[in-house]
Amino acid sequence: MLRYLPSLLVLGLWIYAFIDCLNTPEDEVRGLPKIGWVIVILLFGGVLVGPVAWMIAGRRRGVERLRPGGRDGGQRWVAPDDNPEFLRSLRRDDQNGSGTQG
Repeated sequence: MLRYLPSLLVLGLWIYAFIDCLNTPEDEVRGLPKIGWVIVILLFGGVLVGPVAWMIAGRRRGVERLRPGGRDGGQRWVAPDDNPEFLRSLRRDDQNGSGTQG
């Protein structure tokens, strides 16, 4: 049973990368067009080159997904308690008396 483990891991990574690529929005794909990544994953999936390349270079990861501008310094995700716009909206709600009273 142990001798099948590497093959199952390769197959699992190949399937994960393929489905992840198909489900990733076009604007979050880097490097190649989405169809190009699908072809790379399909052609080089058996030797792990395609899926690993997709994971490393093809999609935005972590913080990059939270920031629409990505690494180029565009708009950045901010926690609600640090977001001045959100805090202003709370003050407006409080002044209008729309807050809940206990």
